[in-house]
Amino acid sequence: MDTYYVPFTKEMAKDYTILIPTMLPMHFQMIACILRTYGYKIELLDTSGPEIAETGLKYVHNDTCYPAILVIGQLMQALTSGKYDPHKVAMVQFQTGGGCRASNYISLLRKALQKAGYGYVPVISFSVAGIEKHPGFPITVKRLHAMLYGVLYGDLLMTLVNQCRTYEVEKGAAQALADRWTERLGREMGQGGRIRYGHVRENYRAIVRDFAQLPLRKHDAVKVGVVGEIFVKYSPLGNNNLEQFLVGEDAEVVVPGLIDFCLYCVYNNILDHELLGRGQWWLYEVYKIAYRFLCKKKNDMSRVIEEDGHFTAPTPFEHTVTLGKDYIHTGVKMGEGWLLTSEMLELSESGVKNIVCTQPFGCLPNHICGKGMMKPIKERNPDVNIVAIDYDAGATKVNQENRLKLMLANARQKQEAAKA
Repeated sequence: MDTYYVPFTKEMAKDYTILIPTMLPMHFQMIACILRTYGYKIELLDTSGPEIAETGLKYVHNDTCYPAILVIGQLMQALTSGKYDPHKVAMVQFQTGGGCRASNYISLLRKALQKAGYGYVPVISFSVAGIEKHPGFPITVKRLHAMLYGVLYGDLLMTLVNQCRTYEVEKGAAQALADRWTERLGREMGQGGRIRYGHVRENYRAIVRDFAQLPLRKHDAVKVGVVGEIFVKYSPLGNNNLEQFLVGEDAEVVVPGLIDFCLYCVYNNILDHELLGRGQWWLYEVYKIAYRFLCKKKNDMSRVIEEDGHFTAPTPFEHTVTLGKDYIHTGVKMGEGWLLTSEMLELSESGVKNIVCTQPFGCLPNHICGKGMMKPIKERNPDVNIVAIDYDAGATKVNQENRLKLMLANARQKQEAAKA
């Protein structure tokens, strides 16, 4: 147990404000909506700016990975802002329980709280693996079930928004539509709701229909895929609003969904048993059932997109697994591991030849499985244009954007040459 562990009790659940750091805006907003129906006062932080990294560096060593600096900086900035009563505040930290330093964020955050004089503030470990117990914040099957569909709905909305907003006639219409659906779905899946899978598929169809009705002005925009460490890949705070910048440069952004990372985590537990003999046989069978279950859920969502015919559906995860096997072993599973390589190949195969690999400072697995795999991928796929962008407290936004503009200029040049 962590030295500075403070449990979140049932009494705290009645009147404490729970702060959640940002990562995937639509997904986390939906999860926040679900949790609010259980009576929690949830505050999803959306603050940004250089002062967050500066705050993080006050409490975390600068050799620590950049996402940890940002997450801790954002939470500590909120706590010290005067907006909240420190004696009525708790924080949530999402954990996978793997070997990546992300599993140590919670200890780093608690040390930061202790150092700042707030050691009494509870930090809730949100982990399916059940790393810690918090009586006032039980992670039940019903809540996890709702959050699973929150992930699937979030992936669907993210996919559709990205395929619309570069071409939309009324700027902001796609995001506004997604926000309305996010609020509605969060309430629908909460404590009082009953999730019926038939209704979920009806929602999928209704969402796709709504997006298909948005007025779009189609043209030959450059498609740019985004991969990398999970936080800087998804978080506008972590990647300096990368998606917004690319859309502003008239590019269509393609980002693999969060369900793929969930599947990757489940698949790795299957591999642990097959490659290392780790774990009990019954648990191995449970992970195999969970893997098939999640694959089916993702494929059902993709099928709805394909049936509508207006949008491009995500690649089945069963196929994504096979793409990187000639490049990297699936036993390489620290951090984003083999999935990062496979996602770059998945994007290339689906026609997205321009890829941004987001690299946070201090993330060794990402540098090996991302930047380290760029050369072999380019050698076998010469039409792929990959650029690695470093994100850390000392990197300037201007330098990052200049490198992105150079990549886009090369992409447009190739596009024009192909037309000619």
